[in-house]
Amino acid sequence: MTTSSADYPSERPERGSVSLDELARRKHVHPIRSADDLAQDDVFDTDEELDAFLEHVHSSRHADLA
Repeated sequence: MTTSSADYPSERPERGSVSLDELARRKHVHPIRSADDLAQDDVFDTDEELDAFLEHVHSSRHADLA
């Protein structure tokens, strides 16, 4: 299946659109100031889950090196 630019409107619909700042205000969210803002305790239930995640990240990062 192929698509062309004719399949998509050239402009976003105006009805119901709000700015990103307005959406953030409505949801009471704020910009991340540092990686520490993302840190949470107990993300993984066990050490084995953490080890499996770290192994997955490591292998993903090195998958295209060969």
